Amino acid sequence: MNLPFKFARRYIFSKKSTNAINIISSIAVFGIAIGSMALIIIMSVFNGFEGLLGNLIGSFKPDVRITAVEGKVFVSDSSMIQQIRLLDGVYSISQSLEEIALFEYEGVQNIAHIKGVDANYTQVTAIDTCLKDSQAYQVYDSIKNVNYTVVGANLAYALNITIGKVFNRPVTIYMPKRMGKMTTSPTKKPFKKRALYPTAIYEVQQSEYDNYAITNLAFVQDITSYNKGEISALEIKLNPNVNESKTLEEIRAIAGDAYVVQNRYQQDEALYNITQLEKIVAYFIFAFTLVLVAFNMVGALWMLVLDKKKDISTLKSMGATSRLIRHIFLMEGFLLSFIGLLLGCFLAITLCLLQQQYGFVKLSGSGEFIINSYPVEMRLGDFAVVILTVLGIGTVAAWIPAQKASTIQNIQRKD
Repeated sequence: MNLPFKFARRYIFSKKSTNAINIISSIAVFGIAIGSMALIIIMSVFNGFEGLLGNLIGSFKPDVRITAVEGKVFVSDSSMIQQIRLLDGVYSISQSLEEIALFEYEGVQNIAHIKGVDANYTQVTAIDTCLKDSQAYQVYDSIKNVNYTVVGANLAYALNITIGKVFNRPVTIYMPKRMGKMTTSPTKKPFKKRALYPTAIYEVQQSEYDNYAITNLAFVQDITSYNKGEISALEIKLNPNVNESKTLEEIRAIAGDAYVVQNRYQQDEALYNITQLEKIVAYFIFAFTLVLVAFNMVGALWMLVLDKKKDISTLKSMGATSRLIRHIFLMEGFLLSFIGLLLGCFLAITLCLLQQQYGFVKLSGSGEFIINSYPVEMRLGDFAVVILTVLGIGTVAAWIPAQKASTIQNIQRKD
């Protein structure tokens, strides 16, 4: 145990000549504790929303998506698909084709996305877990040779689609003809027209993804006139606990330079970047409040320096250097910050665990959301950032009083 730490510890717990020093020190420690607690909690809440967002998007987006570098579509390569499927990290792979179409249901029209998927789609996403009212996921009936569709909540609302118990009226799909020239002749129709029967409504709480109609891949290839087996993406589900970066590199090596391979975050990079930016802004706001709280500690240490002026003079007369005196009060500021930090971490962990267990802090208008209370997720990295921030601010705040203490000279005694 070094000498500055011994003196600093003694000064914290020893009796001062003025009780105000103890009060101001207590206020400083309490302020640091509250600031640390708030910083950890707010970062944990952002983590919770980020995790919730990832889970919601994960219901619609795959772990990995392969698209063409040039053009909207590419011809499915069975050899490449088979090589990817044999990788240890790959659980399943699905083919899909997306396009924008005009939808009409009982006289109401709306433009939205139509997405054709194969039989493996429910293995690479969790869309079948997002259906309303225990409805069944179905996009094709091979026995009846009927094409069905699972409609997003936003599209269903726009078209006033309701899922009946006995029979659902068809949704009419209009798609511009891709081949040939557009014409205004009344005898030649510029659109292809097909019918789909809605079987279920899904909702992932993201307006962009709730504006889709998911149906059979062959149906979309037919209505878009992609007759060579063209698709817009390969969607991949990875095995649990797999080394994602390694598997992505293996997939990129197989796919080559003609394809773009993206993980889930890269597919929605802008959305995740916004979430991270909000978290960073919140961090700096609460870190600034800790800087303001640190002024209390500056005042407490300054008064302590004045209170211990004779002790400092005595230490210097015994050979203590200005550097040693400075280190004593820097250590004093460090210890005050550390005590407040420990208290703040304890309070933050306790409140986060209670929120996870009981959800006592509710979301306003929670009936409109899939969750009723604020989600929280504590991460070790956030604790490391808070610890460095608090201890750094505390040490810097202690510098001015410590520098003042190091300039105090010996007090000459009169004989």
